[in-house]
Amino acid sequence: MKRDASWAYRNRFHESFARTYFRRFGDGLVSSVGVGTYLGEATDGADERYHAALVEALESGVNLLDTAVNYRHQRSERVVGRALADADVDRDAVLVATKGGFVPFDGERPDDPGTYVRETYPGREFVRGNCIEPGYLDGQLDRSLENLGLDAVDLYYVHNPETQLEEHDRETVYDALEAAFTRLEERAAAGDLRHYGVATWEAFRVPADHPSYLSLPEVVRRARAASDAAGTTSTHLRAIQLPFNVHMADAFTVESHESADGPQSALWFAHEAGLDVFASAPLMQGELADGLPEAVAARLDGDTSAQRAINFARSAPGVTAALVGTGSPEHVAENVAAGTFPPLGADAFDEVFE
Repeated sequence: MKRDASWAYRNRFHESFARTYFRRFGDGLVSSVGVGTYLGEATDGADERYHAALVEALESGVNLLDTAVNYRHQRSERVVGRALADADVDRDAVLVATKGGFVPFDGERPDDPGTYVRETYPGREFVRGNCIEPGYLDGQLDRSLENLGLDAVDLYYVHNPETQLEEHDRETVYDALEAAFTRLEERAAAGDLRHYGVATWEAFRVPADHPSYLSLPEVVRRARAASDAAGTTSTHLRAIQLPFNVHMADAFTVESHESADGPQSALWFAHEAGLDVFASAPLMQGELADGLPEAVAARLDGDTSAQRAINFARSAPGVTAALVGTGSPEHVAENVAAGTFPPLGADAFDEVFE
């Protein structure tokens, strides 16, 4: 994503949406509703539905696509690449985010996954299918660029590094992250990625004594050390991703990240550290589309439960965008229309938790 193209995209669509629908990311603008590509079967039929949904979203005011090399056995990245090529939008207007860390099968699950992993990645050490070694991430980034048909990815996440805590102590995982960040700083300097981040499920939203906890202040410190090691002028760490919805609001309510002012929530610390936050699972994989708690729903704008749930996530202070899984074109219009309603203000959002 480049500045001028993203502003031109905003100018093309902004009159269709409410205030603050488009938000700053770096020197560009990104829609506060994005499309995620995690769910769905690894089939040709699902690919075609995704392609139609992604093209419609891109041509309706969504310039944020989120994927991962392992999603649907690489099919999600490949269909994102096709949609970018086919949609009537400038590629430079779109923020394309992907992730590396988990083993990606190639189009389908092999009959013998263990043999596939040993033969495809000899010598690599995996923890429940997850590896964040620099050399491994190098290869995964190259594969993602090929799948997407891009020269550079806008945002590259290290994917669920807390998985490593199942077999390694926290300090070892921080060291591994610093090594991974150093390689990503080098790839940023080479022009292969513009920013990087950390995508998590539990790490940043749980209490400090939780087995999956990672300290966001320490992650930021390690990124700065990585920038020094790589010789880049400043860190390219730009974003985190975590789940956020009505039933999983821990990133707002759990204060587990130490700062000079005492412990802070992940959202608050990220904001003060200059990190964008992208909220995954705003619909809890569809569960909240069927209804929200009455007291919460009454405070949110939207014609449907899905729209109100999306607006809850994109109203959270510090959240740049909500990533909504949209594997069929039928749901695109409803999800995108969430952006036609204004988000809650900070005070009104706080009142939800009183």
